[in-house]
Amino acid sequence: MSTTDDLSTTEALIGRADVNDLEAILGVTNTDVNELVHHVKDNADCIFTWDYEKGRRPALNKLYEKAKSAQWNGETDLPWDTEVDQEALVMANAEANASSMFAGTVDLAGTVFERWDEQQWIQLGVESQNWMLSQFMHGEQGALVCTAKIVETVPWIDAKYYASTQVMDEARHVEVFAKYLDDKLSGHYPINAHLKMLLDDIIEDSRWDMTYLGMQIMVEGLALAAFGFIHAMTQEPLLKQLLRYVMSDEARHVAFGVLSLKEYYEGLDADEIRERQEFAFEAAVRMRDRLLQQEVWERLGIDSKEAVQAVMLSPERQLFQQMLFSKIVPNCKKLGLLDAGDGWLRQKFGEIGVIQFEDWTDTGDEYEAFALSEEELPTAS
Repeated sequence: MSTTDDLSTTEALIGRADVNDLEAILGVTNTDVNELVHHVKDNADCIFTWDYEKGRRPALNKLYEKAKSAQWNGETDLPWDTEVDQEALVMANAEANASSMFAGTVDLAGTVFERWDEQQWIQLGVESQNWMLSQFMHGEQGALVCTAKIVETVPWIDAKYYASTQVMDEARHVEVFAKYLDDKLSGHYPINAHLKMLLDDIIEDSRWDMTYLGMQIMVEGLALAAFGFIHAMTQEPLLKQLLRYVMSDEARHVAFGVLSLKEYYEGLDADEIRERQEFAFEAAVRMRDRLLQQEVWERLGIDSKEAVQAVMLSPERQLFQQMLFSKIVPNCKKLGLLDAGDGWLRQKFGEIGVIQFEDWTDTGDEYEAFALSEEELPTAS
């Protein structure tokens, strides 16, 4: 049960006492959807190091060497000549998933979707795909900026070396998502307000480890889980290969955060760890809130609250939203954040229904399983 202090902390962190207050969540909107350039104050210090001894941190050096040999070219290594019929893809994905709302297995009586015809469901599928991949694209630009910031701010040469490879990775990810959305689908959506707020928070914080925690552990951790889920579900071969390549990079990125922060957090005091716990919780809630795709409902002219309440009747949707935390929770446990301070973050993850993933394998141990095989490596073709 939450204490008064817990509630006040929740309100201070996310702007509401009830983490599940749907009206408050949907009340946060992007007020400048036509914005092309967004300014955020970066308060961090640039750190040079004159200690150039490579390999002082063997795990990071190993990661760096793997990254150098795993680069791929988003322009030439993906089959961009693949034809993508977005409406047919929506139908194929629905047929492959018997539990979807589209398949008619969810009781929608009394909901906004009760009298929808097939074409309306197809349009929802089209808009949802545009929206979801758009938010991944925006998140990848956030990762591009944050990793450049890590190069600038982290004090270890092995970390600077690895982060430089991730900057290239993230530029490639932004490139391929933008190309897929604009050339193969039907355009992209503006950034979701909850995601935008989180990226702003990560950039504005002056501490280098908060950049790691917010981006490498939280945003990238959710992306890695989401890409795996979509990769397994999609019937579209170009997207499947694109996600496979991106996942091979993302696993290294999340491992980079785990390996770096585990060492650093061992030297922090209880108050400093509590700050990291609160930051992780705030990030988790903001990422969960942005999954409600309120911009899609607005574009379709549907009441967002009614739509979200109906969508959450789908077991598939509930499972998807929970599974997105399957990397974040074990990684936070690996870092000692779950149980520090009498288990504050454990309690908070329990409140949002994701603590069940705590004993799953952390990415620091499993990232090599995501590596491209010799057959998949572009240089092998």
